[in-house]
Amino acid sequence: MTGLLAPDELEARLRAIGEERYHIHHPFHHLLHGGKLSKGQVQAWALNRYYYQASIPAKDASLVARLPTPELRREWRRRLIDHDGDGEHPGGVERWLRLTDGLGLDRDYVTSLRGLLPGTRFAVDAYVRFVREKSVLEAVASSLTEMFSPNIISQRVAGMLRNYDFVTEQTLAYFTPRLTQAPVDVAFAMHYVKTVPTTRVEQEQVMDALRFKCDLLWAQLDALHFAYVAPALPPPGAFRP
Repeated sequence: MTGLLAPDELEARLRAIGEERYHIHHPFHHLLHGGKLSKGQVQAWALNRYYYQASIPAKDASLVARLPTPELRREWRRRLIDHDGDGEHPGGVERWLRLTDGLGLDRDYVTSLRGLLPGTRFAVDAYVRFVREKSVLEAVASSLTEMFSPNIISQRVAGMLRNYDFVTEQTLAYFTPRLTQAPVDVAFAMHYVKTVPTTRVEQEQVMDALRFKCDLLWAQLDALHFAYVAPALPPPGAFRP
């Protein structure tokens, strides 16, 4: 570790982390968008991913309480609305439930979390704890996986519509707003992590936070692959297609 990185060099290193570690490279993602999964396996993915989607507002709310400026609080309140809705327009959590509805899953069963994989629960809970307990800088940096999401969303939507006759554009309506919301989120967070650090140690914390977030997204797909693809051994109590 040497001196402070220039802001553009820090951004380049953050993007390189995503190129290496983002879950767009995971075998389960390739199976999903390549049409290689059964309906039951796609249902398992959607059911488990619901817990991640539903936990995003919880982690953002915990961060709002610690943010020191009105500007930062306004930014994260906007993110809460994006996911929770505003009472009139549905947010991301409701749109994800429409996805699970469209795949034929009982909504009460999905929201009960009874069919959740332990690996999913542990990974998502670790993310909520990370944002709640780490520094504001690290919490903000952990959101930067969104800079890679438009590419994975494009692959996922095109591939699933092309390859699964049980998927429709309405089923996948969750993803359309994220194509415009995510770049706005990233622009704010990237500016923050490039301008706030005053030491190389803090910059390394930013990079480590992004690695952590990439790892937990990868771990969620590891759990799905082990339980539903190979060796296909869902643990006791988990959803069974």
